[in-house]
Amino acid sequence: MTSPRILFMGTPSFALPTLEILHSQHYPLIGVVTQPDRPQGRGQRKIALPVKILAQKLGLQIFQAENIKDQSFIELVRKLNPEMIVVAAFGKILPKAIIDLPSLGCLNIHPSLLPKYRGAAPINWAIIRGETKTGITIMLMDEGMDSGDILMQEETSISEQEAFGQLQNRMATQGALLLIKTIKQVIAGTIQRIPQNISEVSFAPRLNRETGHIKWQDNVLDIYNLIRGLNPSPAAYTLLDGQLLKIFAAKPKPGKVAKPPGKIGEQTPEGLAVAAADGYLILKEVQLAGKKKMPANEFFRGYRLNPEIIFG
Repeated sequence: MTSPRILFMGTPSFALPTLEILHSQHYPLIGVVTQPDRPQGRGQRKIALPVKILAQKLGLQIFQAENIKDQSFIELVRKLNPEMIVVAAFGKILPKAIIDLPSLGCLNIHPSLLPKYRGAAPINWAIIRGETKTGITIMLMDEGMDSGDILMQEETSISEQEAFGQLQNRMATQGALLLIKTIKQVIAGTIQRIPQNISEVSFAPRLNRETGHIKWQDNVLDIYNLIRGLNPSPAAYTLLDGQLLKIFAAKPKPGKVAKPPGKIGEQTPEGLAVAAADGYLILKEVQLAGKKKMPANEFFRGYRLNPEIIFG
């Protein structure tokens, strides 16, 4: 079988290595579907998202879908007549009417070892929950949320210092390479479909503002993992004199604590110590609302910090 006619669907930077490798290896890309430009900044000027920018650079046909369940969009995909749809962080669940169109199915690149961490934020939650390994799953999509049959999987380790942004970049490349292996097996007719084990399902729900709010009564390693899992965006935060203080980097120091949770300790060469339930967290890089990101020691040198303050 020759290379299938592929319709690509993706939106953020995670999808870029996949689109790049499909193009560089000369797979027939009949179009790129991505989400509409989004208003950003104070002026709310509409900005093209990463996949659209790359697709324009590569000279590919672009379709921006406001509503993928709309009959006119479904008819558009039908006329394109894809033999395979490849989905990488598109951001919306496809309706059955689209899933059923390509003869070789809809392949999705999901950054977890399914059935673990189904949902919108699997990389974040794997770090937040202290996992030491995760992986990529190439899945044959069905109508559910990340519930389709597994085609291929590949593990990767998570280091104790690795933050979300670093791991996401690594896994985006890993996912692109694994997709190519999968497509080759689909073409050869040697791919094996493995149903997901329902008893092992866990979820990675969409992040919200409260997800990042540090609770200083938690264990210091849990707080540290939260900071890693939300760096660089949306970032974990605490409240300082009623203002939002984002924390991008920190170091856990488990041990006896003589202060209540959230109370500041000494300022060390590495950063400012803050008490947690079972140790101190050394703040290393912070950003106060409306200010630039900077080393914590530099920030606190210029901030009149009440030694009795408790972070909220």
